[in-house]
Amino acid sequence: METPDSDLGVYALAGAFAVVVSLVAIAVLAFATDVPLTLRTTATLSGGFLLFMGSYVAAMAIYRGVDSGDPDGSR
Repeated sequence: METPDSDLGVYALAGAFAVVVSLVAIAVLAFATDVPLTLRTTATLSGGFLLFMGSYVAAMAIYRGVDSGDPDGSR
């Protein structure tokens, strides 16, 4: 595996790590607690995480646009 040499690569790895942590947390919630894992609980947790990841991806896109120096963000 190649080490990321840019800030964007580090952000992508951090995002992947956040996904893994979220999946592990849901698994622990399902198997190690008495919290019922209903459709509503799963949808609420997933919806909140998707909002977080959406803002994370938007921040990465903005960073990429700022880093490129192009006013409209395209490369």
